[in-house]
Amino acid sequence: MKLETTLIEKLESASIAFSNWKCVSREIKQTYIKNLGKLLRSNRERYAVMITTEMGKPITQSLAEIDKCAQLCDYYSTINYLPDVRPVDTELEYSSILVEPLGVILGVMPWNFPFWQVMRFVVPTILSGNTVLFKHASICSGSAAAIQELFLNASFPEGVVGYLIADHDQIEQIIKDPRVQGVSLTGSELAGQSIAQVAGRNLKRCVLELGGSDAFIVLDDADIPRAAEDAALARLQNCGQTCVAAKRIIVHKNIEGEFMVHFIDHYSRYLPEDPLDPRTKLSRMARADLADELEQQYQRALSYGAHVVKKLERVSDTEFVPGILAVSSDNRILDEEIFGPLVLVLFCEDDQSILETANATPFGLAAAIFTTSAKRIEWFTQELEVGSVAINQIFRSDVRFPFGGRKNSGYGTELSLYAMEEFTVKKAVMGKLRP
Repeated sequence: MKLETTLIEKLESASIAFSNWKCVSREIKQTYIKNLGKLLRSNRERYAVMITTEMGKPITQSLAEIDKCAQLCDYYSTINYLPDVRPVDTELEYSSILVEPLGVILGVMPWNFPFWQVMRFVVPTILSGNTVLFKHASICSGSAAAIQELFLNASFPEGVVGYLIADHDQIEQIIKDPRVQGVSLTGSELAGQSIAQVAGRNLKRCVLELGGSDAFIVLDDADIPRAAEDAALARLQNCGQTCVAAKRIIVHKNIEGEFMVHFIDHYSRYLPEDPLDPRTKLSRMARADLADELEQQYQRALSYGAHVVKKLERVSDTEFVPGILAVSSDNRILDEEIFGPLVLVLFCEDDQSILETANATPFGLAAAIFTTSAKRIEWFTQELEVGSVAINQIFRSDVRFPFGGRKNSGYGTELSLYAMEEFTVKKAVMGKLRP
């Protein structure tokens, strides 16, 4: 299969741009990124409306997404990171490590955070000296075009950041193309497996941020009202369509009754409303087929023995009154990622069984734990098989901290200083001026 002329032109443009961009000083690169942050803030409302219109999240959450993108630009435009030439103390005359960008990097981006997911991939990658091409979700074409325009308006040279319209077969061909040196995907477990297979066959470096089934752990010494309120938000933000949403609420048996009273109260306040109304906390799912899959998962969970605490009610093609299911640890639905306004609640007798339940999943993205015991915090954070742990707060990615998963949640690092070295090579230079 041959690529379309427009895709070949995009690849060639990114490749040509790389030969110049890799030589641009970090100070100039950071000036461009600073411009990017300014433009995000000045176009904040327009971009937020675009996000809400395309994928349906409440407007306040779309505004927060743009703000977070601007904060990411602030971070990367001001950080002092390790130099590209790093001396090594040896007896040799030539003794250093050169950190060099790889080249053109492909990004395959999802719809649930149309601006944030692209920005967190692109900014550290181009700051390292690479150029990027990104393929966005089909329902986010407006956001993708706006992002492309945003980089050009921030004075980035042509070809440093490019937007592709491509299908699955074309993406495979692009990964195979020798001009592409790496690929980053944020998406489902199945999408990750597919991309990793193609990248692996072609020996291309890969970063995968995949699904999650995050545990939200509430111990018996927690601030129960606060934990219950946070649990509702952690599950239902973005209509539950977040990889790091709290999908399994795991509660110490000693506080089952008290916690559930508070949790059901807060959870029941989330009802689908107009996403453009700033008072709205819950709106719609992104597509009708995703809503269909959620209903099917709900029925599967019931067939496996789940107990209805609060019925999941579909009120339109894409809108639900959120549901709560109480499940036992052997319910097979726990092997799936639930992406939507449905939560699973489990009750455990002690800390050991809570930990075992939290880790008993194919996924390992993030977790949250609510307790006032420093000793319990230390034990759980060491033993939880995840990439990130939040303590007495909802988990949200933070540009200052590395973000990535374990197990079926993927591999590689986004955000923080560590993200800047994912698509680089460390070249050892050693020896003497004369033999």
